[in-house]
Amino acid sequence: MAHETACALRDLGDHQRAVKEFRRSVRTRGAAFRRTHAVTLGYMGATQTAQGGVEEACATWTSVLDAMEDGIYSGRARQRVVDMRHLLSPYRKRGIPAVGVLDARAATYLAQVD
Repeated sequence: MAHETACALRDLGDHQRAVKEFRRSVRTRGAAFRRTHAVTLGYMGATQTAQGGVEEACATWTSVLDAMEDGIYSGRARQRVVDMRHLLSPYRKRGIPAVGVLDARAATYLAQVD
């Protein structure tokens, strides 16, 4: 329920409460459902970016890629990585180390699944 609440709040533009609910979803579901866990973290990172927290989003998105390392290649999970790279594009040339590292790692993941 927390995941759906977070998505609704995100869609309504209430990013702060959406992140809180995404965190609740991650905490209550845990990593047992790895694909769903990765997708939820992907949404949370996008919402953090919408709040202006690109470095926080990079930390969250690193967790996405960590969760997907062992062979998660679903369409929804892949789309979170595509979205991640799109949302990072305005920050690539700003010299934020986490952005460069994450973007390269995301590109590698996408090359493996394409």
